[in-house]
Amino acid sequence: MTSSKSTKVRKKDDNTTDSIPDLFDDAIKRLDEAFEYANIHPEALERLKHPKRTIQVSVPVRMDDGTLRVFEGYRVQHDDTRGPGKGGLRYHPQVNLSEVKALAFWMTCKTAVVGLPFGGAKGGVIVNPKELSHLELERLSRGFIKEIADFIGPEVDVPAPDVYTNSMIMGWMMDEYSDIVRRRTPAIITGKPIPLGGSLGRADATGRGAYYCLKELEHKRHWKPQDIRVAVQGFGNAGQHVARLLHADGYKIVAVSDSSGGIYKETGLDVPSVIYAKEQTRQVKAVYCDGAICEMVEAKNITNEELLELDVDVLIPAALENQITTDNVKNVVAPVIVEVANGPTTSDADKALVNKDTLVIPDILANAGGVTVSYFEWVQNKAGYYWGVDEVNHKLQEIMAREFHAIYEVMDEHDIDMRTAAYAHALNRIGQAIESQGTSSYFSNND
Repeated sequence: MTSSKSTKVRKKDDNTTDSIPDLFDDAIKRLDEAFEYANIHPEALERLKHPKRTIQVSVPVRMDDGTLRVFEGYRVQHDDTRGPGKGGLRYHPQVNLSEVKALAFWMTCKTAVVGLPFGGAKGGVIVNPKELSHLELERLSRGFIKEIADFIGPEVDVPAPDVYTNSMIMGWMMDEYSDIVRRRTPAIITGKPIPLGGSLGRADATGRGAYYCLKELEHKRHWKPQDIRVAVQGFGNAGQHVARLLHADGYKIVAVSDSSGGIYKETGLDVPSVIYAKEQTRQVKAVYCDGAICEMVEAKNITNEELLELDVDVLIPAALENQITTDNVKNVVAPVIVEVANGPTTSDADKALVNKDTLVIPDILANAGGVTVSYFEWVQNKAGYYWGVDEVNHKLQEIMAREFHAIYEVMDEHDIDMRTAAYAHALNRIGQAIESQGTSSYFSNND
Protein backbone atom coordinates (compact mmCIF):
# COMPACT_ATOMS: atom_id res chain seq x y z
CA MET A 1 0.00 0.00 0.00
CA THR A 2 1.42 3.36 -0.93
CA SER A 3 1.28 6.61 0.95
CA SER A 4 -0.47 9.68 -0.36
CA LYS A 5 1.75 12.31 -1.95
CA SER A 6 -0.78 15.02 -1.28
CA THR A 7 -0.29 17.85 1.15
CA LYS A 8 -2.42 17.87 4.28
CA VAL A 9 -4.23 21.03 5.27
CA ARG A 10 -4.71 21.81 8.95
CA LYS A 11 -7.39 24.23 10.08
CA LYS A 12 -6.37 27.00 12.44
CA ASP A 13 -8.38 28.77 15.09
CA ASP A 14 -8.79 31.89 12.95
CA ASN A 15 -10.46 29.88 10.15
CA THR A 16 -7.36 30.11 7.96
CA THR A 17 -5.28 27.09 6.97
CA ASP A 18 -1.65 26.20 6.78
CA SER A 19 -0.03 23.45 4.76
CA ILE A 20 1.47 20.44 6.50
CA PRO A 21 3.56 18.18 4.24
CA ASP A 22 2.98 14.46 3.99
CA LEU A 23 4.74 13.21 7.10
CA PHE A 24 6.64 10.30 5.56
CA ASP A 25 7.75 12.28 2.52
CA ASP A 26 8.91 15.07 4.81
CA ALA A 27 10.71 12.62 7.12
CA ILE A 28 12.86 11.01 4.45
CA LYS A 29 14.08 14.40 3.21
CA ARG A 30 16.48 14.24 6.14
CA LEU A 31 18.26 11.27 4.52
CA ASP A 32 19.33 13.25 1.46
CA GLU A 33 20.52 16.12 3.66
CA ALA A 34 22.69 13.78 5.75
CA PHE A 35 23.95 11.63 2.86
CA GLU A 36 26.96 13.79 1.99
CA TYR A 37 28.25 13.54 5.57
CA ALA A 38 27.83 9.75 5.87
CA ASN A 39 29.90 6.93 4.47
CA ILE A 40 27.02 5.00 2.91
CA HIS A 41 26.44 3.47 -0.52
CA PRO A 42 23.64 5.10 -2.57
CA GLU A 43 21.87 1.71 -2.78
CA ALA A 44 21.67 1.55 1.00
CA LEU A 45 20.20 5.04 1.06
CA GLU A 46 17.60 4.07 -1.54
CA ARG A 47 16.50 1.04 0.50
CA LEU A 48 15.80 3.24 3.50
CA LYS A 49 13.32 5.31 1.49
CA HIS A 50 10.96 2.33 1.18
CA PRO A 51 9.41 0.47 4.15
CA LYS A 52 9.97 -3.26 3.98
CA ARG A 53 6.39 -4.19 4.88
CA THR A 54 3.12 -2.37 5.48
CA ILE A 55 0.27 -4.20 7.21
CA GLN A 56 -3.27 -2.82 7.33
CA VAL A 57 -5.92 -4.61 9.36
CA SER A 58 -9.54 -4.26 10.40
CA VAL A 59 -10.34 -5.14 14.00
CA PRO A 60 -14.00 -5.94 14.81
CA VAL A 61 -14.93 -5.19 18.42
CA ARG A 62 -18.18 -6.07 20.19
CA MET A 63 -19.06 -2.98 22.20
CA ASP A 64 -20.59 -3.02 25.66
CA ASP A 65 -24.03 -2.12 24.27
CA GLY A 66 -23.99 -5.14 21.95
CA THR A 67 -23.19 -3.25 18.74
CA LEU A 68 -20.22 -4.03 16.51
CA ARG A 69 -17.57 -1.49 15.55
CA VAL A 70 -14.65 -2.09 13.19
CA PHE A 71 -11.40 -0.24 13.84
CA GLU A 72 -8.66 0.27 11.23
CA GLY A 73 -5.08 -0.38 12.29
CA TYR A 74 -1.57 -0.45 10.83
CA ARG A 75 1.83 -1.98 11.49
CA VAL A 76 4.72 -0.77 9.37
CA GLN A 77 8.06 -2.58 9.46
CA HIS A 78 10.51 -0.16 7.92
CA ASP A 79 13.84 -2.00 8.11
CA ASP A 80 15.23 -5.04 9.92
CA THR A 81 18.79 -5.13 8.59
CA ARG A 82 20.30 -4.55 12.04
CA GLY A 83 17.81 -6.66 14.00
CA PRO A 84 14.11 -7.19 14.74
CA GLY A 85 11.73 -4.32 14.12
CA LYS A 86 11.12 -2.20 17.22
CA GLY A 87 8.54 0.48 17.82
CA GLY A 88 5.41 1.55 19.63
CA LEU A 89 1.69 1.14 19.06
CA ARG A 90 -0.46 4.24 19.39
CA TYR A 91 -4.20 4.70 19.78
CA HIS A 92 -5.31 8.03 18.35
CA PRO A 93 -8.17 9.27 16.14
CA GLN A 94 -5.70 10.89 13.73
CA VAL A 95 -3.54 7.81 13.10
CA ASN A 96 -2.88 7.39 9.37
CA LEU A 97 -0.57 5.34 7.18
CA SER A 98 1.80 8.18 6.32
CA GLU A 99 2.26 8.95 10.01
CA VAL A 100 2.96 5.33 10.90
CA LYS A 101 5.44 4.97 8.03
CA ALA A 102 7.28 8.08 9.20
CA LEU A 103 7.35 6.86 12.79
CA ALA A 104 8.72 3.49 11.67
CA PHE A 105 11.42 5.24 9.64
CA TRP A 106 12.37 7.36 12.65
CA MET A 107 12.62 4.19 14.75
CA THR A 108 15.09 2.70 12.26
CA CYS A 109 17.23 5.81 12.62
CA LYS A 110 16.72 6.04 16.38
CA THR A 111 17.83 2.47 17.14
CA ALA A 112 20.89 3.03 14.95
CA VAL A 113 21.70 6.34 16.67
CA VAL A 114 21.98 4.65 20.06
CA GLY A 115 23.56 1.47 18.67
CA LEU A 116 20.81 -1.01 19.49
CA PRO A 117 20.55 -4.31 17.54
CA PHE A 118 17.10 -3.41 16.24
CA GLY A 119 15.45 -2.07 13.12
CA GLY A 120 12.44 0.19 13.02
CA ALA A 121 8.70 -0.45 13.13
CA LYS A 122 5.57 1.32 14.32
CA GLY A 123 1.85 0.70 14.61
CA GLY A 124 -1.38 2.43 15.37
CA VAL A 125 -5.14 2.11 15.54
CA ILE A 126 -7.58 4.83 14.51
CA VAL A 127 -9.52 5.26 17.72
CA ASN A 128 -10.19 7.70 20.52
CA PRO A 129 -9.44 5.45 23.51
CA LYS A 130 -11.11 7.93 25.88
CA GLU A 131 -14.45 6.91 24.33
CA LEU A 132 -13.97 3.21 25.12
CA SER A 133 -14.70 1.35 28.35
CA HIS A 134 -11.90 -0.69 29.88
CA LEU A 135 -13.45 -3.89 28.55
CA GLU A 136 -13.79 -2.44 25.04
CA LEU A 137 -10.18 -1.29 25.19
CA GLU A 138 -9.05 -4.80 26.13
CA ARG A 139 -11.07 -6.38 23.30
CA LEU A 140 -9.56 -3.93 20.82
CA SER A 141 -6.02 -4.56 22.06
CA ARG A 142 -6.33 -8.32 21.94
CA GLY A 143 -8.09 -8.16 18.58
CA PHE A 144 -5.33 -6.06 17.06
CA ILE A 145 -2.68 -8.55 18.18
CA LYS A 146 -4.71 -11.42 16.67
CA GLU A 147 -4.64 -9.65 13.32
CA ILE A 148 -0.88 -8.98 13.27
CA ALA A 149 0.36 -12.04 15.21
CA ASP A 150 1.78 -13.72 12.08
CA PHE A 151 4.02 -10.73 11.43
CA ILE A 152 5.52 -10.09 14.88
CA GLY A 153 7.68 -12.02 17.34
CA PRO A 154 10.68 -11.60 19.70
CA GLU A 155 13.09 -12.08 16.77
CA VAL A 156 10.85 -10.43 14.16
CA ASP A 157 9.12 -7.28 15.42
CA VAL A 158 8.70 -6.17 19.04
CA PRO A 159 5.93 -3.59 19.76
CA ALA A 160 5.82 -1.22 22.73
CA PRO A 161 3.57 1.53 24.17
CA ASP A 162 3.16 4.90 22.51
CA VAL A 163 0.55 7.69 22.49
CA TYR A 164 -2.50 6.67 24.57
CA THR A 165 -1.28 3.12 25.15
CA ASN A 166 0.23 1.96 28.43
CA SER A 167 1.73 -0.94 30.35
CA MET A 168 -1.62 -2.63 30.98
CA ILE A 169 -2.43 -2.63 27.27
CA MET A 170 1.00 -4.13 26.59
CA GLY A 171 0.26 -6.80 29.18
CA TRP A 172 -3.00 -7.73 27.41
CA MET A 173 -1.17 -7.90 24.10
CA MET A 174 1.62 -10.08 25.48
CA ASP A 175 -0.97 -12.41 27.03
CA GLU A 176 -2.92 -12.66 23.77
CA TYR A 177 0.18 -13.40 21.71
CA SER A 178 1.25 -16.03 24.27
CA ASP A 179 -2.15 -17.71 23.94
CA ILE A 180 -1.84 -17.73 20.15
CA VAL A 181 1.63 -19.36 20.11
CA ARG A 182 0.84 -21.62 23.12
CA ARG A 183 3.78 -20.49 25.22
CA ARG A 184 4.48 -17.58 27.51
CA THR A 185 6.43 -15.04 25.44
CA PRO A 186 7.29 -11.93 27.47
CA ALA A 187 9.90 -10.76 24.92
CA ILE A 188 7.20 -10.15 22.29
CA ILE A 189 6.24 -6.78 23.87
CA THR A 190 8.12 -4.21 25.92
CA GLY A 191 6.74 -1.60 28.28
CA LYS A 192 4.82 -4.28 30.20
CA PRO A 193 3.80 -4.14 33.87
CA ILE A 194 6.68 -5.10 36.15
CA PRO A 195 4.96 -8.30 37.43
CA LEU A 196 4.54 -9.48 33.82
CA GLY A 197 8.19 -9.07 32.89
CA GLY A 198 8.51 -5.32 32.49
CA SER A 199 11.75 -3.53 33.28
CA LEU A 200 12.31 -1.22 36.18
CA GLY A 201 13.07 2.26 34.86
CA ARG A 202 10.94 1.89 31.72
CA ALA A 203 8.17 4.24 32.88
CA ASP A 204 10.35 7.36 32.91
CA ALA A 205 12.92 6.25 30.32
CA THR A 206 11.91 8.58 27.47
CA GLY A 207 11.93 11.68 29.66
CA ARG A 208 15.06 10.53 31.48
CA GLY A 209 16.92 10.03 28.20
CA ALA A 210 16.13 13.61 27.17
CA TYR A 211 17.19 14.77 30.64
CA TYR A 212 20.57 13.04 30.24
CA CYS A 213 21.07 14.81 26.89
CA LEU A 214 20.35 18.16 28.51
CA LYS A 215 22.78 17.40 31.34
CA GLU A 216 25.53 16.81 28.79
CA LEU A 217 24.68 20.12 27.13
CA GLU A 218 24.70 21.76 30.56
CA HIS A 219 28.29 20.64 31.05
CA LYS A 220 29.32 21.86 27.60
CA ARG A 221 27.74 25.28 28.06
CA HIS A 222 28.55 25.63 31.77
CA TRP A 223 24.94 26.35 32.66
CA LYS A 224 23.74 27.14 36.14
CA PRO A 225 20.41 25.25 36.26
CA GLN A 226 18.66 27.91 38.36
CA ASP A 227 19.22 30.42 35.52
CA ILE A 228 17.68 28.25 32.79
CA ARG A 229 14.00 28.73 31.96
CA VAL A 230 12.23 25.73 30.40
CA ALA A 231 8.86 25.28 28.69
CA VAL A 232 7.38 21.82 28.10
CA GLN A 233 4.66 21.31 25.49
CA GLY A 234 2.93 18.00 26.21
CA PHE A 235 2.51 16.90 29.80
CA GLY A 236 2.03 13.19 29.30
CA ASN A 237 4.42 10.52 30.50
CA ALA A 238 7.58 11.80 28.79
CA GLY A 239 6.90 15.50 29.36
CA GLN A 240 6.14 15.00 33.04
CA HIS A 241 9.29 13.02 33.71
CA VAL A 242 11.72 15.34 31.94
CA ALA A 243 10.10 18.30 33.74
CA ARG A 244 10.30 16.49 37.09
CA LEU A 245 13.98 15.59 36.69
CA LEU A 246 14.98 19.08 35.53
CA HIS A 247 12.97 20.74 38.33
CA ALA A 248 14.72 18.54 40.90
CA ASP A 249 18.06 19.81 39.59
CA GLY A 250 16.99 23.43 39.99
CA TYR A 251 15.88 24.27 36.45
CA LYS A 252 13.04 26.79 36.31
CA ILE A 253 10.05 25.13 34.59
CA VAL A 254 8.02 28.21 33.67
CA ALA A 255 5.36 26.63 31.42
CA VAL A 256 3.72 23.28 30.71
CA SER A 257 0.73 22.29 28.59
CA ASP A 258 -1.41 19.36 27.55
CA SER A 259 -3.97 18.90 24.76
CA SER A 260 -6.44 21.26 26.45
CA GLY A 261 -4.02 24.16 27.05
CA GLY A 262 -1.27 25.26 29.37
CA ILE A 263 -0.06 27.45 32.22
CA TYR A 264 2.79 29.96 32.48
CA LYS A 265 4.42 31.31 35.64
CA GLU A 266 7.46 33.51 35.18
CA THR A 267 9.04 32.56 38.53
CA GLY A 268 8.58 28.85 37.86
CA LEU A 269 6.04 26.14 38.61
CA ASP A 270 6.19 23.55 41.37
CA VAL A 271 6.39 20.58 39.02
CA PRO A 272 5.61 17.77 41.54
CA SER A 273 2.42 19.64 42.51
CA VAL A 274 1.40 20.14 38.87
CA ILE A 275 1.98 16.44 38.20
CA TYR A 276 -0.12 15.50 41.23
CA ALA A 277 -2.96 17.73 40.07
CA LYS A 278 -2.76 16.28 36.54
CA GLU A 279 -3.00 12.74 37.92
CA GLN A 280 -5.98 13.64 40.09
CA THR A 281 -7.96 15.82 37.67
CA ARG A 282 -6.52 15.04 34.21
CA GLN A 283 -5.92 18.76 33.81
CA VAL A 284 -2.84 20.96 33.94
CA LYS A 285 -3.32 23.32 36.91
CA ALA A 286 -1.05 25.87 38.57
CA VAL A 287 -1.03 24.56 42.12
CA TYR A 288 1.20 24.07 45.11
CA CYS A 289 0.55 20.91 47.08
CA ASP A 290 1.47 19.94 50.63
CA GLY A 291 0.63 16.27 50.68
CA ALA A 292 -2.92 15.88 49.35
CA ILE A 293 -3.83 19.51 50.08
CA CYS A 294 -3.37 21.73 47.03
CA GLU A 295 -3.80 25.48 46.66
CA MET A 296 -4.13 27.33 43.39
CA VAL A 297 -1.28 29.73 42.64
CA GLU A 298 -1.26 32.70 40.29
CA ALA A 299 -0.36 31.78 36.71
CA LYS A 300 -1.33 32.74 33.18
CA ASN A 301 -3.42 30.41 31.03
CA ILE A 302 -1.83 29.93 27.61
CA THR A 303 -2.42 27.85 24.49
CA ASN A 304 -0.09 25.20 23.14
CA GLU A 305 0.78 27.56 20.30
CA GLU A 306 1.67 30.35 22.73
CA LEU A 307 3.90 28.03 24.75
CA LEU A 308 6.04 27.34 21.68
CA GLU A 309 6.70 31.07 21.28
CA LEU A 310 7.66 31.87 24.88
CA ASP A 311 10.95 33.62 25.64
CA VAL A 312 12.68 30.69 27.35
CA ASP A 313 16.13 29.14 27.26
CA VAL A 314 14.98 25.59 26.51
CA LEU A 315 11.84 24.54 24.65
CA ILE A 316 10.77 20.90 24.93
CA PRO A 317 8.07 19.78 22.47
CA ALA A 318 6.80 16.54 24.02
CA ALA A 319 3.38 16.20 22.37
CA LEU A 320 2.69 15.20 18.75
CA GLU A 321 4.39 15.76 15.40
CA ASN A 322 4.23 18.91 13.23
CA GLN A 323 4.12 21.48 16.05
CA ILE A 324 6.83 23.80 14.72
CA THR A 325 6.06 24.66 11.10
CA THR A 326 6.80 27.41 8.59
CA ASP A 327 3.77 29.24 9.98
CA ASN A 328 5.11 29.70 13.51
CA VAL A 329 8.87 29.08 13.35
CA LYS A 330 9.62 32.80 13.02
CA ASN A 331 8.06 33.28 16.46
CA VAL A 332 10.02 30.48 18.15
CA VAL A 333 12.79 32.24 20.08
CA ALA A 334 14.19 29.56 22.40
CA PRO A 335 17.90 29.05 21.58
CA VAL A 336 17.72 25.33 22.48
CA ILE A 337 14.99 22.88 21.49
CA VAL A 338 14.87 19.32 22.81
CA GLU A 339 12.53 17.13 20.75
CA VAL A 340 10.95 14.66 23.14
CA ALA A 341 8.04 14.18 20.72
CA ASN A 342 8.50 12.37 17.42
CA GLY A 343 8.76 14.73 14.47
CA PRO A 344 7.60 17.95 16.15
CA THR A 345 9.45 20.08 13.57
CA THR A 346 8.81 20.00 9.82
CA SER A 347 11.84 19.93 7.54
CA ASP A 348 11.22 23.43 6.18
CA ALA A 349 10.84 24.85 9.70
CA ASP A 350 14.02 23.03 10.65
CA LYS A 351 15.94 24.98 8.02
CA ALA A 352 14.66 28.22 9.50
CA LEU A 353 15.84 27.14 12.95
CA VAL A 354 19.29 26.36 11.56
CA ASN A 355 19.43 29.83 10.03
CA LYS A 356 18.63 31.29 13.45
CA ASP A 357 21.45 29.22 15.04
CA THR A 358 18.93 27.36 17.20
CA LEU A 359 20.42 24.18 18.64
CA VAL A 360 17.93 21.35 18.16
CA ILE A 361 18.64 18.10 19.98
CA PRO A 362 16.69 15.95 17.51
CA ASP A 363 14.03 13.42 18.33
CA ILE A 364 16.04 10.43 17.09
CA LEU A 365 18.49 11.14 19.90
CA ALA A 366 16.51 13.09 22.52
CA ASN A 367 13.68 10.59 22.91
CA ALA A 368 15.73 7.43 22.37
CA GLY A 369 15.73 6.66 26.11
CA GLY A 370 12.42 4.83 25.75
CA VAL A 371 13.58 2.39 23.09
CA THR A 372 16.90 1.93 24.89
CA VAL A 373 15.23 0.73 28.09
CA SER A 374 12.80 -1.30 25.95
CA TYR A 375 15.91 -3.03 24.62
CA PHE A 376 17.00 -3.65 28.21
CA GLU A 377 13.58 -5.17 28.91
CA TRP A 378 13.83 -7.42 25.85
CA VAL A 379 17.30 -8.59 26.92
CA GLN A 380 16.08 -9.30 30.47
CA ASN A 381 13.05 -11.21 29.16
CA LYS A 382 15.20 -13.41 26.94
CA ALA A 383 17.76 -14.02 29.69
CA GLY A 384 15.25 -14.47 32.51
CA TYR A 385 17.42 -12.25 34.68
CA TYR A 386 16.26 -8.82 35.87
CA TRP A 387 18.17 -5.68 36.85
CA GLY A 388 17.64 -3.11 39.57
CA VAL A 389 16.52 0.40 38.67
CA ASP A 390 19.93 1.93 39.45
CA GLU A 391 21.59 -0.45 37.00
CA VAL A 392 19.01 0.37 34.33
CA ASN A 393 19.44 4.12 34.79
CA HIS A 394 23.23 3.85 34.82
CA LYS A 395 23.28 1.87 31.58
CA LEU A 396 20.86 4.35 30.01
CA GLN A 397 22.99 7.33 31.03
CA GLU A 398 26.11 5.72 29.58
CA ILE A 399 24.45 5.18 26.20
CA MET A 400 22.79 8.61 25.99
CA ALA A 401 25.98 10.44 26.99
CA ARG A 402 28.12 8.40 24.60
CA GLU A 403 25.88 9.00 21.59
CA PHE A 404 25.28 12.67 22.45
CA HIS A 405 29.01 13.32 22.33
CA ALA A 406 29.52 11.22 19.19
CA ILE A 407 26.85 13.26 17.36
CA TYR A 408 28.18 16.53 18.77
CA GLU A 409 31.59 15.67 17.34
CA VAL A 410 30.10 14.99 13.88
CA MET A 411 28.29 18.33 14.14
CA ASP A 412 31.49 20.20 15.00
CA GLU A 413 33.63 18.32 12.48
CA HIS A 414 31.40 19.15 9.52
CA ASP A 415 29.98 22.45 10.85
CA ILE A 416 26.40 21.19 10.43
CA ASP A 417 23.29 21.17 12.58
CA MET A 418 22.79 18.48 15.18
CA ARG A 419 19.89 16.80 13.37
CA THR A 420 21.90 16.29 10.19
CA ALA A 421 24.78 15.00 12.33
CA ALA A 422 22.46 12.53 14.06
CA TYR A 423 21.15 11.20 10.75
CA ALA A 424 24.67 10.91 9.38
CA HIS A 425 25.65 8.98 12.53
CA ALA A 426 22.68 6.64 12.07
CA LEU A 427 23.29 6.22 8.33
CA ASN A 428 26.85 5.10 8.95
CA ARG A 429 25.67 2.27 11.20
CA ILE A 430 22.76 1.25 8.97
CA GLY A 431 24.90 1.53 5.83
CA GLN A 432 27.56 -0.78 7.24
CA ALA A 433 24.93 -3.44 7.91
CA ILE A 434 23.32 -3.14 4.46
CA GLU A 435 26.65 -3.06 2.63
CA SER A 436 27.88 -6.14 4.48
CA GLN A 437 25.35 -8.10 2.38
CA GLY A 438 26.67 -6.61 -0.86
CA THR A 439 25.91 -3.66 -3.13
CA SER A 440 26.51 -2.99 -6.82
CA SER A 441 30.16 -2.27 -6.02
CA TYR A 442 30.55 -5.90 -4.96
CA PHE A 443 28.30 -7.68 -7.43
CA SER A 444 29.57 -5.80 -10.49
CA ASN A 445 33.16 -6.76 -9.64
CA ASN A 446 33.88 -10.11 -11.31
CA ASP A 447 37.58 -10.23 -10.43
